[in-house]
Amino acid sequence: MKKTTVINSDLSRVISQMGHFDTLAIGDAGMPVPATTEKIDLAVTKNLPSFIDVVTNIISELEVQEIILANEIRTNNPSQLTAIQKLFPDTKISFIAHEDMKKDLKDAKAFVRTGEMSPFSNIILVSGVTF
Repeated sequence: MKKTTVINSDLSRVISQMGHFDTLAIGDAGMPVPATTEKIDLAVTKNLPSFIDVVTNIISELEVQEIILANEIRTNNPSQLTAIQKLFPDTKISFIAHEDMKKDLKDAKAFVRTGEMSPFSNIILVSGVTF
């Protein structure tokens, strides 16, 4: 059995295949995912698992050099933005329109669906390198 923190087999596979500048998206239960993007659905019920818990788990194994958030999180979910900023204190944050984020999901290696039920709880992680 795997000893590290990400034990979901699909999620572990995607993280292990990530290269520099590849992207992995994580989002709330309502985010539409393009049919061409792999969806790893972790949602069990409302708010289980939470967005922050899933992001925290993923970044324990994925080297992240930049994160991308929707502009709308600033006004529609500032508490979630604060939680994200605490997880990524030294990481570059870019903001784009939510509509653009939805379009960018087509380029992500995968989209991880959580049970989160708060607005604009979506993030794109840009993979870094460990050297």
